[in-house]
Amino acid sequence: MIPRVSLQSTLSIEVEQFLKRLEHTPFAGEIRADFASRLLASTDNSIYQIVPQAVLHPRTAEDVVQVFQLAAQPAFQSITFSPRGGGTGTNGQSLSSGIILDCSKYMRQILEVNLAEGWVRVQPGVVLDQLNTHLRADGVFFAPNLSPSSRATLGGMINTDACGKGSRIYGRTSDHILELTWVLTDGTVGSSSAISGEQLSQQKASPGRLGQIYHQVDESVTQHQELIAQQFPKMPRFLTGYNLAKVYGTRGFDLNRILAGSEGTLAVITEAKLKLTPIPHHKVMFVIHYGCFDDALNAAQSLLNHAPAAIETIDDTILELARQNEIYDAVKDFIGEARSINLVEFVSDDLATLQARADQLQQQIEQMSGQAGQPTGYYCTGDALEIQALWELRKRGVGLLGNRTGPRKPVAFVEDTAVPPAHLASYVQDFQALLDRYGLDYAMFGHVDVGCLHVRPALDLQAPQDESLIREISDQVVALVRQYGGVMWAEHGRGFRSEYTIEFFGETLYQELRKIKAVFDPDNRLNPGKIVTPLGTDDPVVSLESPMRGQFDRQVPEPWQSAYQVAFSCNGNGACFNTAPEQVMCPSYQGALDRIHSPKGRAMLLREWLRLLANSSSDSYLEQSAGNILVKLWHTLAKAAGRYDYSQEVYDGLHGCLSCKACATQCPIHVDIPSLKAQFLHRYYGRYLRSHRDYLMGHIETLAQWQAAWFPAVTNVLLQTSLVQALLRMAGIVDAPSISLPTVAASLAARDAATVDLDKPPHTEESHNSVVLLLDNFSCFYEAPLVLATYDLLTQLGFQVQVSPPPVSGKPLHVLGFLDRFESVAQQTRIYLEQLQSMELPIIGIEPSIVLTFRDEYAQWGQPLPVQLPQEFLLQHLERLPKADISTAYTLLGHCTERTLAPASQTQWQQIFAAAGLSLKLESVGCCGMAGLYGHEREHLDTSRSIYDLSWGLLLPNKRQERQHYLATGFSCRSQVQRFAGWRPQHPLQVLQATLCS
Repeated sequence: MIPRVSLQSTLSIEVEQFLKRLEHTPFAGEIRADFASRLLASTDNSIYQIVPQAVLHPRTAEDVVQVFQLAAQPAFQSITFSPRGGGTGTNGQSLSSGIILDCSKYMRQILEVNLAEGWVRVQPGVVLDQLNTHLRADGVFFAPNLSPSSRATLGGMINTDACGKGSRIYGRTSDHILELTWVLTDGTVGSSSAISGEQLSQQKASPGRLGQIYHQVDESVTQHQELIAQQFPKMPRFLTGYNLAKVYGTRGFDLNRILAGSEGTLAVITEAKLKLTPIPHHKVMFVIHYGCFDDALNAAQSLLNHAPAAIETIDDTILELARQNEIYDAVKDFIGEARSINLVEFVSDDLATLQARADQLQQQIEQMSGQAGQPTGYYCTGDALEIQALWELRKRGVGLLGNRTGPRKPVAFVEDTAVPPAHLASYVQDFQALLDRYGLDYAMFGHVDVGCLHVRPALDLQAPQDESLIREISDQVVALVRQYGGVMWAEHGRGFRSEYTIEFFGETLYQELRKIKAVFDPDNRLNPGKIVTPLGTDDPVVSLESPMRGQFDRQVPEPWQSAYQVAFSCNGNGACFNTAPEQVMCPSYQGALDRIHSPKGRAMLLREWLRLLANSSSDSYLEQSAGNILVKLWHTLAKAAGRYDYSQEVYDGLHGCLSCKACATQCPIHVDIPSLKAQFLHRYYGRYLRSHRDYLMGHIETLAQWQAAWFPAVTNVLLQTSLVQALLRMAGIVDAPSISLPTVAASLAARDAATVDLDKPPHTEESHNSVVLLLDNFSCFYEAPLVLATYDLLTQLGFQVQVSPPPVSGKPLHVLGFLDRFESVAQQTRIYLEQLQSMELPIIGIEPSIVLTFRDEYAQWGQPLPVQLPQEFLLQHLERLPKADISTAYTLLGHCTERTLAPASQTQWQQIFAAAGLSLKLESVGCCGMAGLYGHEREHLDTSRSIYDLSWGLLLPNKRQERQHYLATGFSCRSQVQRFAGWRPQHPLQVLQATLCS
């Protein structure tokens, strides 16, 4: 039995008093001092882990002012603050032991769009993809293009002066800032934009901190113009952070060039006015194939002669990983057998100009193909969807690397170096030689058009000897980069690499940076230790050897890590923070916007749970049996009385999971939270009592069989009575479904349907027309019309259908963590399914969540069972489908588990409808919010509705005559629409049966 888990990290008295006082101010945001929230803010996409004292989620700019006005009081002078956006930083920029100011949860409003003047005003928590989706219909976009665009916030982009693909023509974030509003540590609000010399004089004469800031920045720049020109690199990917070289530009004096890239060390950004760029009318993409990575790199200079918008290279390591990933189906025809590729994109508003450039490049490739060191082939496309798929491959590079097997994983610490593009090939050869001397595996990809290379050496940071290589290799890379006239941090900021700042700026300019820090933040309270510390203090910058995740993880015994392996594989890339409503990843995070309720959050909770368990005793608690009922009762009562147990925080985080399995494929690392959740619940309920609801819901399949067999009509009547409704609410159950009448059994008997007889398989001459229709307990007992339509369709298409009664799949048992019972049920059902398999007939199941349970969860006991989804079977028999003579267009809203575990399933329906002469549109839609048991649990009803409203509620029609054209393959999905919209979508099988066989 697991023990009660206490914490080793508590709040300081000063922070505790500060948070209590903050509650009595006009601060309207969210105050989170629970350990789970603090733990979630302790990591980003870097190698570091630092637990903060608290997390604040301001709702407005005034909330930020309130925080700093209170913090300015003498009693709270030692408290520090660090702004945080999307948490995608690779160098720990937003990690701190103070208080985190997370603006991403509530300050995410697009405030104003002015198309006439070409700008947009946003709050700092607006996500890049969110903004560009909002702007797309107007033909404009915010140009800086980042790989983590689905979760990177504008505030975070400003603080790191971010850039990515296309920076050669679009520049950095700072090139698109028109005005910033910000707050200093004393609560002073500032606003900055490019100003004239006369306006600068007025600003310098302003009283207080604002005047001092303008005076100091102007002095630092004007007194050291020659040194700045000499010291700052002459290259496209410019040095980030306190950009002295760009303060004076064509528009005058621009303080925003100092704030952009400052990593939250100077002020907290509360609003930004940003320049918009017209979306190019035309694009062409080349995928140029090479026999090796060196050839792709060497080609970069000649490719630049054609003036493309972007050139991105991908090496053999990432391409090989892509071939093992679900993205491969979308790009396999474009990358072929290439060992390395260059993605070359041209954009223009003038089609003739674009075509001329593309033709020149095509001629060059064809002339040189086949020669040593030259391209081995290419693919050219102007199709928007194909271009999008190829850039998605490039975006997934980091995530794909995390899937490498073994204890050594690619990690970011020398990840974004850059040199002048003309020196890139030579620099890379020396870089490769450096890493080869250590015998390290690594992958390389990046923006070769601007000389920026992403390199992630594979290290096991749980091993102290590998951890020591962080310093050893970093020092050598700094020397190598300087040798080639480059920079250590061309794209992802400094963070815990700040100690190298002096080597690139020199002593004189380094002290000027410290003066600027001192005038903005004299007491070093904003993100202390990053970039520089204030002049006049002895505070050090952060160290490269700051606490790392590996130091925490290595405290967990290896057998425990193996049992929860995917939790330790999570690399923190944050792909699960995607809030796009059409994405199925991750519905609980989308519904709550609380990172505890994300795959990354849950993986972190579990890792810390295991660490705390390991540190609590040497006993192997995970291997011990559960306590008896009296012991469980005692612990349950103690928990109810308020006795703290960190296991409860883990439970609360996992309890919000819908078990939809989207993360199992949509996460680049395939962090399968539903499986981890089942393991945890199995252990958790070894200490605590389960609710009656768990036993009821866990055995719902058996209960449904019993109800339908003995008294279906009585069951339905009872479900509508006030007493039963009240009892269900007391048990925490809402909207229990009714048994279908007439029952499937009665209706099939009326059709004289054949039932599977394992002792009498069909004759050989009959078997090619015979199929097994494997019923499931949800379709069979709650949706009889669908089962009958399926039977009738298969029969009318000429198949001899043998109906199998529904076995108990155990899916609800697995979801709720009844693992012992699930294993027993699954083993019995597997034996039955293997007997069906021995008949050598196709086995077809209707409900995707059950079919995929047989192919996924059951795989741990042998090969996945060959139970087919209906569309997988019908696709093999398109010649049997008659042609419909109607022009009706249908729309399919896919089941999230089906879309993720069987990626081809949706297009298969489209092919089937096309073969039948019917039109089927595949709608991009997120999760419906039901997910089986989740939507029937009373405490999840509001979140279930919120998730539904994000996409399904917006897409489904209100007009009765249009509803019949919307289809859904999931029982849960159809039930959710019935519950919230009052009508039930059809299954595609029902449309095919009604249309083709009537």
